[in-house]
Amino acid sequence: MKRFGDVELQTLGHVTVVEMQRPPYNFFDAALIGSVADAFESLDQDVDCRAVVLAAQGRAFSAGADFKAESNRNLFAGDPDRGAAELYRHAVRLFRTRKPIVAAIQGPAIGGGLGLALVADFRVACEHSCFSANFVHLGVHAGFGISHTLPRIIGNQAASLMLYTGHRIGPEEALDMGLADVLTTEELLREEAISLAADIAAAAPLAVESTRETLRSGLADAVEQQLQRELAEQQRLAATLDHAEGVRAVTERRPGKFTRG
Repeated sequence: MKRFGDVELQTLGHVTVVEMQRPPYNFFDAALIGSVADAFESLDQDVDCRAVVLAAQGRAFSAGADFKAESNRNLFAGDPDRGAAELYRHAVRLFRTRKPIVAAIQGPAIGGGLGLALVADFRVACEHSCFSANFVHLGVHAGFGISHTLPRIIGNQAASLMLYTGHRIGPEEALDMGLADVLTTEELLREEAISLAADIAAAAPLAVESTRETLRSGLADAVEQQLQRELAEQQRLAATLDHAEGVRAVTERRPGKFTRG
């Protein structure tokens, strides 16, 4: 098996499983997203790989950034070479890769973790899956390109409701709204994701990649442009009292007491 940092690759015929290994919550930073991007880019050079399954160890697909961690205290600082700016540069790399991606969502995909799930072409969910763009609860603007990718997948109205409220979306609702494409059990989740990827891999690979390029035409450029707005707003709002209160409230599992400060 091949590794890129905390990411392991397993080849199953023409399908490669890319597994993030930071259980239980798979909190990410620039290093982890960079490792996923390295893995995807390496698979673009692998002619035997025709489809990718993005999976994760532990209870959550990804709970995004860990705001309790000391290393994330200055995540939205204005440093152009570190923090969220570096992380988002790696995020754009994910959108520029060519192989079709199926994400296996075994638990929560929260905040930036939702953004990572939206990189995929398809999402397979189970009874424990949930999706939330909880940025407003943290007192900041959405990131990871979500303000572009989420409306593209579920429509502007449903995306606005998720982004304005930070509500958690369960598996059945996710399936109904198109946020998830397949709903199965936790026991069969990885198998179903691999099966869907194998169906894609059974088709002519050049035709699949060509069709995908057409359907996702301009997506990476649009995400990169949107990220400039997202990051600027995140940096502005990160300096507010509401952001500090949002981080405390989420950490303490209570409603925030916001003051527009």
